[in-house]
Amino acid sequence: MSTLKVLLHAPTPGALTRARRNAVNLLAARPDTEVLIVANGGGVAAALETPDAATDPLLRLCRNSLAAQGLENTAGLGEVEAAVVTLAEHQVAGWAYIRC
Repeated sequence: MSTLKVLLHAPTPGALTRARRNAVNLLAARPDTEVLIVANGGGVAAALETPDAATDPLLRLCRNSLAAQGLENTAGLGEVEAAVVTLAEHQVAGWAYIRC
């Protein structure tokens, strides 16, 4: 069986909570899975306000959302230029998309 590649989309604070929980559960069940959490919209502020050591290495913040909300990534979390581009590119590359 090939390695699972799962893209978790977190556009709201609640979605970020679910994405983090899903990532932990997924990696516990399938440790070899590649997981990426992409936060945009309200998920970006929530990520900055509520760090999570277990899942922050998997997390990427949308730079467009940071700029639109006047936020700075002082936590040093990973960033992507635009969530929409990252989501589309990963889906084209065969990643399973899950909106949390």
